[in-house]
Amino acid sequence: MMQTTPSHAVQVIAEAGVNHNGQRELAFALVDAAAAAGADVVKFQTFDAAKLTARSAPKADYQKLTTDAHESQLDMLRKLELPREWHFELQAHARSLGIEFLSTAFDADSLDFLGSLDMPLLKIPSGEVTNAPLVWRFAATGKPLILSTGMATLAEVEMALAVIAHALEGCAEPASLDAVWRGWSRPEARARLRGRVTLLHCTSRYPTPFSEVNLLAMDTLRAAFGLDVGYSDHTEGTVIPLAAVARGARVIEKHFTLDRGLPGPDHKASLEPEEFTRMVRDIRALEVAFGDGMKAPQPGEWDTRMAARQQVIAARPIAQGTILSRLDLSTARCGGGLPPGDLWALVGTRAVRSYEAGEAI
Repeated sequence: MMQTTPSHAVQVIAEAGVNHNGQRELAFALVDAAAAAGADVVKFQTFDAAKLTARSAPKADYQKLTTDAHESQLDMLRKLELPREWHFELQAHARSLGIEFLSTAFDADSLDFLGSLDMPLLKIPSGEVTNAPLVWRFAATGKPLILSTGMATLAEVEMALAVIAHALEGCAEPASLDAVWRGWSRPEARARLRGRVTLLHCTSRYPTPFSEVNLLAMDTLRAAFGLDVGYSDHTEGTVIPLAAVARGARVIEKHFTLDRGLPGPDHKASLEPEEFTRMVRDIRALEVAFGDGMKAPQPGEWDTRMAARQQVIAARPIAQGTILSRLDLSTARCGGGLPPGDLWALVGTRAVRSYEAGEAI
């Protein structure tokens, strides 16, 4: 896992995304809220709307419900661009609060710009999984990568990983996908991804109903490619991110906003600061609860163990020298004595002294 806070087993990314609504003060307030909530990372989105989408591109249905239905996707995105000069200021502000700043690029020029920010890692968004040339450029930076897999088939994820593996060889762009697949056939090329790529399971629906979460697909990704996995969540509430952590997610990304009532495409599927704080707290509690996996009495169990375990006792008065029968013996909580498993071996032996009923043997 590529994480900026090594003391945490799970890296929590507060996805500010475009919830700044093009307002500088709101962008900074989101950084403040993410840091206060205990997130490891606050992440925005970097794009040139004119390069990202054509004027004729339609909006997704959820965008029509949460923004002006008559507005084009291009016009909507223009309002949500993060000005480049803000990036440096937001990064400095985030780091002053002890949180890392990330942003996701959606076009090659934006990716090149993000290279000037010296971010610790890069995230490839779900919509670009099949954009092989852009995926290659992400990987060619040499930065650790998080690959989000919303809307993707397993085959499409494999193709993206093959492209990443090719770029990590340090050679020029491939002449064709055949060159990519030839490289992917070599075990050493696939091994190059370990520790450098984390796969995020994701459902790209805002908000995502529980029936479409398909959390077991996260396990499928881990088994198929042998890489660290995580979960990018668009459900309402915090149940699913916590379940993902319990299933082994090493990264949790969750949209957040200062107010779900604000206009914009992503606010409705986001957590407000108090909710995000609670999610982070619960994730950290889960990390502690995982323990080390060794099945042994915990330090706090020893007193209970002494009080709750039974030992061998005399079931009735026993005279010294009596040949013990099964009817002479029983078990009860005594706080000390022979363990119950020794009862059977005592049958047929001679009592070395006399015992009162209920006395430990």
